Amino acid sequence: MRFLISFTLFFTSTSIQAMDMQRSLELLHMTVFSQSFSPCGKYLAAGNNYGQIAIFSLSSALSSEAKEESKKPVVMFTAHDSPVYSLVSTDRQLISAGDGEVKAWNWSEIVKKGCKEAWSRRPPSRISLEIPEINCLLLNPKDNSLLLAGGDAQIYVMDMETGAFTNVYRGHKEYVHCLALREQVHECLSGSEDGTVRLWDARTGGQVHAIEVYKYELCGGGPALTLWHLRSLTPTTIFPIQECQHQVMFYQDLILSAGQNPTINHYQISGDIKAQIPCTSRTIYSMNINDQSQENKVLTAAGNSPRVDVFTNFGYRAFSLMFV
Repeated sequence: MRFLISFTLFFTSTSIQAMDMQRSLELLHMTVFSQSFSPCGKYLAAGNNYGQIAIFSLSSALSSEAKEESKKPVVMFTAHDSPVYSLVSTDRQLISAGDGEVKAWNWSEIVKKGCKEAWSRRPPSRISLEIPEINCLLLNPKDNSLLLAGGDAQIYVMDMETGAFTNVYRGHKEYVHCLALREQVHECLSGSEDGTVRLWDARTGGQVHAIEVYKYELCGGGPALTLWHLRSLTPTTIFPIQECQHQVMFYQDLILSAGQNPTINHYQISGDIKAQIPCTSRTIYSMNINDQSQENKVLTAAGNSPRVDVFTNFGYRAFSLMFV
């Protein structure tokens, strides 16, 4: 009996050690590709290269009584068999994208630590030999649609009410990396590895303009962060940074960018650099601002690290949330 108990304890201890070692290796090689804030602004969802989504409580982490445990996920679940490349939130659901599929999860269930899939959709891709990544998701509130794009160079429009794919924007020749809306003029913008930024009529799906960025000497020959005037379709400012930038956004009178250097860069519209704020990750793949809640208004950044950096006044890193 003693031998059996000892053997059981040894086996259990060895199994725990093996699991701890495996998790340590996962954390060492983890990359966080995507983020999205809950509609109430109290939670942050982050997706990694293992197909996992972690939900963090911003309210707890920002509390004056916060402890180290407050900076860990309140719930974590496997959403995809591939990396979670993109996340976006509606008023009710968290939507995630992986290889060839989009899934939805109800926020009301997530905050109660429920991880049941609400629905799943696959766009009608023309690629048959491999499953293309869905790298970007974008909600269009004007017609309650979801735009998605990635590895097959096409942009799909999905009706959020019915789940049906209602349109496809065709024109890019290579991988599509980013999408944006010009809501005032009902246009969608897309950037691709084919060296173009294309403008689409969001009502018909027809192409309005194609900015052939690669033809401009100012931008050719390597990565360059550039500000463009959309009415004249010409570059106006080239920013003095050599590294490729994965994330760019306007914030008040500044342009924030991050990419292949461990900083968030604050630029003025003129191109002058105002600040470079150090980050934990060497490369930043996702950056987001919580506009859903003034109480929890933060800037978050993540990349090739299991940490999600949190900036409370955007001028310095206050702390990091941690995948565990």
